[in-house]
Amino acid sequence: MLFNTQYPLVQAPMAGVQTIALCIAVSNAGGLGSLPCAMLTSDQLRVELQAIEAGTSKPYNVNFFAHTPPQVDAARNLKWKNALAPYYREFGLNIDEFPSGQGRTPFNAESAELLEEFKPPFVSFHFGLPKPDLLQRVKSMGAKIISSATTVEEAIWLEANGCDFIIAQGLEAGGHRGHFLNHDLALQMGTFALLPQVVKAVNVPVIAAGGIADAQGVAAAMALGASAVQVGTAYLLAPECSTSVVHRRALKSQAASHTALTNLFSGRPARGIVNRIMRELGAISEYPPEFPLATPGIAPLRAKAETQGSGDFSPLWAGQNASTCVQAPAAEITLSLSQGF
Repeated sequence: MLFNTQYPLVQAPMAGVQTIALCIAVSNAGGLGSLPCAMLTSDQLRVELQAIEAGTSKPYNVNFFAHTPPQVDAARNLKWKNALAPYYREFGLNIDEFPSGQGRTPFNAESAELLEEFKPPFVSFHFGLPKPDLLQRVKSMGAKIISSATTVEEAIWLEANGCDFIIAQGLEAGGHRGHFLNHDLALQMGTFALLPQVVKAVNVPVIAAGGIADAQGVAAAMALGASAVQVGTAYLLAPECSTSVVHRRALKSQAASHTALTNLFSGRPARGIVNRIMRELGAISEYPPEFPLATPGIAPLRAKAETQGSGDFSPLWAGQNASTCVQAPAAEITLSLSQGF
């Protein structure tokens, strides 16, 4: 099989809503489980990798961001602070304690050194690829490289720069868009328009992602030339996910039928269930600073609102097919999806 797994199915790495439990469960059920690493310190990552290797003998994937950290722009930060100030006042938060910082760390030499201890079979990246010397270090471990393309041009670039597998990430996908060559959202297209074009343009296996949440979607992707599929949103209600109470409630509600791309939670377009902050500031807004600098400023609002049972300021990441989510164990969801192969 493609990944030395029973099914050509990748569990999408979902930072903030999953831990190793989901990765292990999917790998043990015959798919390729994934661990999101962008929010983990090196010490945390070591513990997670040790637990994965103790929990499964099957292949697994570790995922990192490959963005270039931006320079802090004081004017943009002030605009963001001013935009959020009324909400800080509403929740009794001190706007003078408005936090800042990077929020996400890209793949670096420290990450590579740690991976050399464990030699994971698959390493995936979002927002392109790391610098060539770092990528070569990963390849020298024997790992296969996966990354996301949102356009044909990105797919061609990824193949030329060393990718072994390419994810064709359609516009329907939940979470962050993986674009990296061009930030024009008008260039983004749906999965079943993007997929056959990418398959035709490259010579490496293509993994379809975005809006695939059941066996019928899997079968459709395979019929259009995919070698595998990547699924994330369908797992969000699984007990192995660490999806928050407010996020789970939204996924089970009518609100799940309305998702949109927004840059309010990180500074970069990502798809989530529409909530109050998206409606009031506009889903794609001029206020947030560049990714990932927006995250710290909105975090206190999210935390405060969630203590009151509200997801009005939370990133409720979900794909456009979120209303099909089922509350079931990850192994059961994996088996159901496998019926499409």
